[in-house]
Amino acid sequence: MNTSNTHNERIAKMSFASVYPLYLTKVEKKSRTKEELHQVIEWLTGYTNKKLQELIKEKVNFEVFFRHASLNPNVHLITGVICGYRVEEIENKLTQQVRYLDKLIDELAKGRKMEKILRGS
Repeated sequence: MNTSNTHNERIAKMSFASVYPLYLTKVEKKSRTKEELHQVIEWLTGYTNKKLQELIKEKVNFEVFFRHASLNPNVHLITGVICGYRVEEIENKLTQQVRYLDKLIDELAKGRKMEKILRGS
C-alpha cells in the first residue's frame, strides 16, 4: 500500500489519548470489556495497564506510542483488510503499526475469540 506522506504524518501526530476512548466505546458497544481491550493492546505493544494509563495521561502521539513499544514477535501474523488496505502491504512502518492495532480492536469488537486475536500466544 502506498499512502501519501500527509496521511502518514497525520497518523503519526494523532494523539493516542484522543483515539483510546473511541476504541473503548467500540468494544464496549459489542459487549467486550476494557480489560479485553487492554489485553489486546498489551499483546501488541508490551504496555502494562499502568504504562498505558501514563501514556494516555501524557497525551503521547502515535509516533511516540509505537517508538517505545515492544511489538509482539508474532505481529507479522496480523493480516487482512482494515480501512480499505491490507495491513501486511502497508509500506510506512508506523502507519502499519497503527493499523495493526486497529485490526486487533476491530476483531475484538466483532466478537472474535481472544485466542484467535492474540496470535500465537
